[in-house]
Amino acid sequence: MSEEVLSRNDVESLLKSLEGGSAVPTTPTPAAAAKADPKKPASKVRILNYDFKRPERVGKEQMRALQSLHDGFSRNFGASLSAILRSIVEVRLISVDQLTYSEFVYSLEIPTCFNLLKPLPLEGNWVLDISPSLLYPIIDRMLGGAVSSDSSPKRPLSDIELRLASRITTVFLQELQNAWKNVVDLNIEVERVESNPQLVQIVPPNEVVVMVSFELNMGTIRGTTNLCIPFNTIERVGSKLTSNSWVGYTAARTNEKTMSQLSSRLDGSLADVVVTLARSTIKTSELFGLEVGDVISTDKDINHPLEVEIANQVKYLASPGAYKGRKAIKIEKLVRTDNAQ
Repeated sequence: MSEEVLSRNDVESLLKSLEGGSAVPTTPTPAAAAKADPKKPASKVRILNYDFKRPERVGKEQMRALQSLHDGFSRNFGASLSAILRSIVEVRLISVDQLTYSEFVYSLEIPTCFNLLKPLPLEGNWVLDISPSLLYPIIDRMLGGAVSSDSSPKRPLSDIELRLASRITTVFLQELQNAWKNVVDLNIEVERVESNPQLVQIVPPNEVVVMVSFELNMGTIRGTTNLCIPFNTIERVGSKLTSNSWVGYTAARTNEKTMSQLSSRLDGSLADVVVTLARSTIKTSELFGLEVGDVISTDKDINHPLEVEIANQVKYLASPGAYKGRKAIKIEKLVRTDNAQ
């Protein structure tokens, strides 16, 4: 028996030939042709691998936007953390990846500092994980100790240590809110802190999450901090991550369009205007003895112009007067500085 398999077109041709009473030659199938001529190379078909356990839900443009956003955040967080610890702390963005929630949880060590966050007004929860190998040296530094690379104890944080760790978490969330301000105005709160991440399930195990990993270097101490953002929590603001409405941290050249946009936004801004009538020096005892009706003499000539300050910078010279029954000044001259255009 022949092992050749007929295609649908071959079967239809045979049926038509039987109905018409004439034999219609059929073309051989590709499989049969390949068997007939083994030397002829088969047509190349491009096959792409697709993992159904890790679907690509977050677009490449959104991933680039998240990477640029958190890259600027890492620098600001490092500066704030250095001020608190009084030591140089370098924070560097390692990666921004998308994976399933189960993969993220099982990649963490136990015990750890697993902070469950509530990013209002977004729905759902985020997760901030701080490695104990990094957190214990930070706590020692906050208590006045030196930066050392001694082994960290394998135990959950105590109540006092959690209280001290909350200062680091607060700084992290403040800088994170500032970084996301141009996308959505967040108010992030810590709901609770767990030591075993496998006991917390904020989304189904196969749900796609974005894991933002940071590396912190403090002397000889090095550790990682992970921010887990489920995609369903930022799905409704995803369009803002792909449009030009948000401001990244990359340097851009100034052009006429951006200058026009900045000018239109600054037109309605309020600025404090301070007019200095005169300056004088008196003793503290004389200051405490001043009463209503006392006169302080100055060396200011009545004909000399007054200095007008805007945002603590002298911009104009003016003369005093009155306008519609109210005290007023008249601008007489513009004070130009080296930076003035």
